[in-house]
Amino acid sequence: MRFGTATFITDEGIRPDALGRALEERGFGSLFIAEHSHIPASRETPHPGGGELPRIYYRTLDPFVALTAAAAVTSRLVLGTGIVLLPQRDVIHTAKQVASLDLVADGRTAFGVGIGWNREEMRNHGTDPATRGARMDEQLAALKAIWTSDEAEFHGAHVDFDPIFAWLAEQGRENVPITVFAAPPDPAALIGFAEAGVDEITLSLDTLPEAETLRALDDFAQLAARHR
Repeated sequence: MRFGTATFITDEGIRPDALGRALEERGFGSLFIAEHSHIPASRETPHPGGGELPRIYYRTLDPFVALTAAAAVTSRLVLGTGIVLLPQRDVIHTAKQVASLDLVADGRTAFGVGIGWNREEMRNHGTDPATRGARMDEQLAALKAIWTSDEAEFHGAHVDFDPIFAWLAEQGRENVPITVFAAPPDPAALIGFAEAGVDEITLSLDTLPEAETLRALDDFAQLAARHR
């Protein structure tokens, strides 16, 4: 069994290169870094954990810059995003960042994504919170197209671009593993993620009552069986 860590990297804590080196020296298997581009000064969306928003949310470094710093001083540590807020991101830039990190890290990248919770943050990026699930479905499919095609294009309701050249498969692996973190589980959303070709769906069930948790696990098990 291997152990990893998931954390926020800020300007007030340990540097990502120092943390990556320390984890690898101690036998840890992975480092996952959270993302928030900013925290709006006026925010109505409550923190999922309740209470005041922790200080680390306001000072988070860009995960791809931080993971690149860790990649430069390690050779075995899996380097992942935990999570990237995909619906508020440009999908072409994100495809380039992930593939570039995977090249620098010699194939050690894990790409964790989620739909996010901070509605004001999303709106500042031009993302409608009401459509973020449908948008992420299309983004996941578009990422796969960019990573696996010499000449990629995608046409959807939320993601739309004509044929492009990126040759990202030459920078890293053709398919960086994608993990979707879903909370609370929505069967319709899970089906969309599975059909988009993600590699793993991780459920967060800690806030659900027992009956709902078991029902969600049953739904997910049936979904997983259909998409293995």
